Amino acid sequence: MDTSETLFDFPCRFPIKVMGRAEDDFAALVVEIISRHAPDLDPAVVTTRPSHGGKWLAVTLIIEARDKSQLDAIYRDLSAHERVVWAL
Repeated sequence: MDTSETLFDFPCRFPIKVMGRAEDDFAALVVEIISRHAPDLDPAVVTTRPSHGGKWLAVTLIIEARDKSQLDAIYRDLSAHERVVWAL
């Protein structure tokens, strides 16, 4: 593997955190976007945490990442969605 391309050994468990407005369906939206690229996503690994003021919601989940192109596609789709403020 070319280590200049990635520092990960695939496949690997990979955490993804997404922030958006605290609306009832935001977590479901994040799961739907990520499930397009990781259909084996386990809903049990999805956690949410509201901000102190309750305006924002952080959704964190762990996927079994196959390769860098899968992760790139996930972040591309998350970043393109108007309701996603940021994704890490």
